[in-house]
Amino acid sequence: MSNFWTILWHTYWTKIKTKSFLITTIITALLFVLLANITTIIDAFSNEETPKVAVIDETNSSIQAIERIEAYTSEEVILESVQQSEAEVDEKVISGEFTGALYLTSNGENLISGEYKSLSIADTTISSLLQTALQQIKTELTAESINLSPEQLQTLYAPVSFETTALEENAKSQEELSQARGLVYVVLFLIYFAVIMYASMIANEVATEKSSRIMEILISSTPPVQQMFAKILGIALLSVTQMLILGSIGFIALRESMSKLEGGWFEAFGFSNLSLGILVYAAIFFLLGYFLYATLAAFLGSLVSRIEDVQQMIMPMTMLVVVGFLLSMYGLSNPDTTFITIASYIPFFTPMLMFLRVGMLSLPVWEPILGMAVLIVTTIILAIFGARVYRGGVLMYGRSSSYKDIKKAIQLTKKEK
Repeated sequence: MSNFWTILWHTYWTKIKTKSFLITTIITALLFVLLANITTIIDAFSNEETPKVAVIDETNSSIQAIERIEAYTSEEVILESVQQSEAEVDEKVISGEFTGALYLTSNGENLISGEYKSLSIADTTISSLLQTALQQIKTELTAESINLSPEQLQTLYAPVSFETTALEENAKSQEELSQARGLVYVVLFLIYFAVIMYASMIANEVATEKSSRIMEILISSTPPVQQMFAKILGIALLSVTQMLILGSIGFIALRESMSKLEGGWFEAFGFSNLSLGILVYAAIFFLLGYFLYATLAAFLGSLVSRIEDVQQMIMPMTMLVVVGFLLSMYGLSNPDTTFITIASYIPFFTPMLMFLRVGMLSLPVWEPILGMAVLIVTTIILAIFGARVYRGGVLMYGRSSSYKDIKKAIQLTKKEK
């Protein structure tokens, strides 16, 4: 057992001191700080001059187009009436004197229309604002032509009163769903990237030791099964260390900028009302998902003796994670469909889909517990089978051709006995 802990800590300390680990942690931490202060950064770049738009008004003076547009655009755009030719105004836009030019015309029925010109149409902020204003003016003019009063027009365009009510007992409200959706979305991304990154790290670790022939020395002193689980737990400890570092930095960054985030996207996506229950479920399904895929990655990595073959060997495992993530993205808007419910009990999809359902729906306690049981049983079965493959796989050298090598690895295990 002492060799087990030796391999575990060796795996942990070797990985934690690598440049890739340090660089990844630093870059991710900086990204967390950037996201926490995104409002401040956007505001810093938004302190530009108010866009200035030249207006050539060829409508009937009774329409008072410019005054009406200013009423709808508020102070977001400065409108300046010009009495010059279209070519002269276009030249001023090109020279930068104006951000753009708005040409207003009307037909015989006093219906207004416009054309907006600027150096580029990539930025649609101003054009969309002006188009919305003209649409409102057109509505007003049409109402005036059929003698509708402002009160009648307001009644006509008032939004319909519409509410959604869930009859199921303990069902979540629309507000609770909106908040849960944002939190679940973020946690799903964490599960997705963590499983792919750390499971791949285990496979690469095993392949690296085989390629350097260190494995032959380890086999003589430590049973292969102990090696496999020592590496899995070593990388797990590494992932916990990295997440604690990033989580602490993210928490501090969010706490410092909390006042600016209140009432914005931070609150809209549910990050101001973190549920302890959801966080516990997130931790449980993350750990169970990690051990499931880590065990799979360990024995797949033992089948190859060259680092170049690792990605090809673990590609099916990666595709399972990707499929699970894509299903969870679909499930964010349809969490209670039969398809998502059934898929949430398929072990390789359970970490994401069951957590999605827990976060979005009011499930009976037995469902997430059953999902955990499915993951635990599958991981045990995979560990028993994987240990047999690992024991023979670490003795195989040469280019790995296909998954038929799993059969060869099991045969080597039997011979070893």
